[in-house]
Amino acid sequence: METGGIKEIVEKFFTDNAMENCFFVDAKGSGKKLEVFVDKDGGISYDVCRMLSRHLESIFDEDKRYGESYILDVSSPGVGSPLKLSRQYRNNVGRTIAVKTAEAKLEGILKEADENGCTIEYTLETKVDGKKKKEIINHKLNYVDIIEAKIKISF
Repeated sequence: METGGIKEIVEKFFTDNAMENCFFVDAKGSGKKLEVFVDKDGGISYDVCRMLSRHLESIFDEDKRYGESYILDVSSPGVGSPLKLSRQYRNNVGRTIAVKTAEAKLEGILKEADENGCTIEYTLETKVDGKKKKEIINHKLNYVDIIEAKIKISF
């Protein structure tokens, strides 16, 4: 299914309804199915997803470029979904994160996040003179260097 223009529709909906803490994450189309992922600082509610879904349905029913028959799913990205936006990183500061770059795989605490990148703190264990030595490393990463990043959930 066509996903072009979805981001703009969603962002306008949030602006028109004074939902400034809500934001578009992604849209995926496959066959007749369209998945729209949105989030909010502090977590998005079911009611907001339902309102957005009804709004999108009304647009799709008028604009046939999205097809006459479709399956629409509006939700948050969910636990275990890769982080895509700097805003998602900022919302998860203090949590454990697993990051994959071209050079390495890192797992540690997300200490800082801004518009350009994030800092991950992890422990590096080495042996010096037969004794284990632990060193705390703060690794700064630019988002462009991150292939995939996911928040690790601990139970």
